[in-house]
Amino acid sequence: MAFSDDEIERYARHIVLRDVGGPGQMKLKRARVLVVGAGGLGAPLLAYLAAAGVGVIGLVDDDTVSLSNLQRQVIHGTPDIGRAKTDSARDAVNRINPHVTVETHALRLDADNAPALIRQYDVVADGSDNFTTRYLVADVCEAERKPLVAGALGQFDASVTTLRPFETGPDGQPNPSYRTLFPEPPPPGAAPTCAEAGILGALPGVIGSLMAIEVIRAIVGFGEPLVGRMLIVDTLTMRFETIRY
Repeated sequence: MAFSDDEIERYARHIVLRDVGGPGQMKLKRARVLVVGAGGLGAPLLAYLAAAGVGVIGLVDDDTVSLSNLQRQVIHGTPDIGRAKTDSARDAVNRINPHVTVETHALRLDADNAPALIRQYDVVADGSDNFTTRYLVADVCEAERKPLVAGALGQFDASVTTLRPFETGPDGQPNPSYRTLFPEPPPPGAAPTCAEAGILGALPGVIGSLMAIEVIRAIVGFGEPLVGRMLIVDTLTMRFETIRY
């Protein structure tokens, strides 16, 4: 597998980047990443993974584009209203980078289909908007030994972390899992939905972009990932904090 002349020019700023270079860009080209959700977090995440040259992007979503999505789900446009988000997102990725293959999965993940699907990919990024899916994805990624980048959104605040509980840390102890952070999901109705509480439209763009960095880092291997650490962003005070767990 080699780069075409078009790819060399397209990825030139990565190739000259010391911590990525040609070998790192080839890792991206060979990588398979599963993105759960083509909504607020999935939109910038998909765009930047496509631009970075991830070879295969799998996309899971069972929803359609609605007018109220467009305030923040910037990978979709007004002409896409009523379309399946997987189709709209696939077309957007193809516009950004024709060298990327998109595998669409227009379904809702459940205990029956998640293991076989997640098993096909190298890294998983969860941008889902409900606790049932978040716990399912985290549990299956742990069982299948797949790195998971998880993001979550509030009204003006958000968080991102990377989970590798199947590996040990520098201290020789197992890395923490999602259930280390959140042992049990909150009771139904305890956390308001986006439709009920609202959300600052630009916030998913910040967190989705940070998730893309963590996915690219997991593939290429530069720097220190957010394993055992959670980055918390508060846009009301414009504070970024990292906590260890």
